Amino acid sequence: MATPKRKTSHARTAQRKAQWLGALSAPSTTKCPHCGEVVVSHRACSSCGFYKGRQVIEVKEKV
Repeated sequence: MATPKRKTSHARTAQRKAQWLGALSAPSTTKCPHCGEVVVSHRACSSCGFYKGRQVIEVKEKV
C-alpha cells in the first residue's frame, strides 16, 4: 500500500472536510395531515401513529 510522502496540512484537511460537511443537511419535515404535528418525512407520526392515511402504530394516550 502506498504511503504519503508529505504530511497533509491542516488547511487541506479542513478544505476537504468542509466540502463533505457542507453537503449534509437536516432531515426534511412536514405536518401530519391527521393531527397537525411536525413529522420527519416518510416516517409514521409519533403522536397519532398514522402514515399515508392509515394507522400503523397504536399510540398510548399521555396522562
